[in-house]
Amino acid sequence: MLDQAQAQSIFNRIRKFSSGGELEVIFSSVDHALTRFANNTIHQNVAELNEVASVRVALDGKTARATSNRFDDESLKRAVQAAESMARVQEPDPDRLPMAPAQMASRNGAPSRWSDETAAITPPDRADVVGKIVATAKKNRLVTAGIYSSSSSAEVVVNSNGLAAYHRQTAAEVSITMLADDSSGWQKANAPEAASFDPVALAEIAAQKARDSHSPRELAPGKYTVILEPAAVLDLVGFMFWDFGGQAILDQRSFLNNRIGTKLFGENISIVDDVYHPLQSNAPFDGEGVRRQRASLVEKGVIKNLVYARSTAEKMRKSEYAGKVGSITETGHGFPLPNEIGEAPVNVVFLTPGNEQRVEQMIAGTERGILITRLWYIREVDPYEKILTGMTRDGTFLVENGKVSGGIRNFRFNQSLIEMLSSVEAMSSAVRASGEESFDMVVPAMKVRDFNFTEVTRF
Repeated sequence: MLDQAQAQSIFNRIRKFSSGGELEVIFSSVDHALTRFANNTIHQNVAELNEVASVRVALDGKTARATSNRFDDESLKRAVQAAESMARVQEPDPDRLPMAPAQMASRNGAPSRWSDETAAITPPDRADVVGKIVATAKKNRLVTAGIYSSSSSAEVVVNSNGLAAYHRQTAAEVSITMLADDSSGWQKANAPEAASFDPVALAEIAAQKARDSHSPRELAPGKYTVILEPAAVLDLVGFMFWDFGGQAILDQRSFLNNRIGTKLFGENISIVDDVYHPLQSNAPFDGEGVRRQRASLVEKGVIKNLVYARSTAEKMRKSEYAGKVGSITETGHGFPLPNEIGEAPVNVVFLTPGNEQRVEQMIAGTERGILITRLWYIREVDPYEKILTGMTRDGTFLVENGKVSGGIRNFRFNQSLIEMLSSVEAMSSAVRASGEESFDMVVPAMKVRDFNFTEVTRF
């Protein structure tokens, strides 16, 4: 795997092929392996080591990027020439800034996201874990499917202004579905350290959900109190964070246009973007190598701040929105240039108000409601009101008189995120959660009133 010294050496070689102007290279090195299982047996084991140099040049107010996954001189030279050729045929960008200076690079202080034990996981190690998951399925007379993966990665950003930023991390992930004749259960976890979660315990939970939701009853559509487990919360709220970037406001494609500084959610909703949180992952710098800053996005329901790439912050200061969008500063949230998106928070953390409840307590305090394990096939219906549609899946239960009384048929929902986050009655402690529709976040389970279900599915 590429280290910082190797990346710097390759960058020095690349500079020799440049015809002038500024130069930036993003190095990515990923060693990823995955074991896939279905019908209670392993059916695939794959592994890939991929190393890429993504070369950006800046000439006369123009910029372009080309990549190579070969590091011999001829391949690197072709990448530089391709980037320069593309840059020369573009129109100058009056908003383009010089590449980031060295002092904007990441400083020490981010928690380590590297685990030697996770990096050393082998195919037999993964097979052993899958064997235990399958044993859990067979013990419960169920069929299981899913994946167990492990990876190690490194990311380096180097530019001709002397900036150099380096990050490495490991990751392990397990996703487990347990299937019965007319019901199913699911669990998923992802973390830099494989030891931080127990795949067998997750398999037991998924199996119990499949058992307990058998012979599902059909409930009429309507508005219900719901208890959303963290994965369900994550896959819903993930649809709004692309709107927290400054460029989204400038493009007038954000649901926060004309709403920054207003109380949009309930008093109990506070959200930050914090790459330094102990349950988070990712590099402590953005696509230009600029160090990430902790950003307060929502405070007690009030939309407080956006995140910015360098160029977006500069444009925002000169725009009609200056003075209406809170603090404007380079927060280190930009994506690699050139891009049309700008930036977004990618290390989201929900701050709970201190009166947390476990899911079991939420259930005990609910006279009639619905417990939701996860959601899927979520799509946006109304971008400004943030109305989403989707379906429940893999463990949907009726709660009556403070107890789970059995499984129910899955629902389709149409729900405004604004209304949902204004109707949260209780939250658990925030945990690192994984889903299928959004990136990992630190979120709580939530008890929400008047969640809108529009129809019953056929399964």
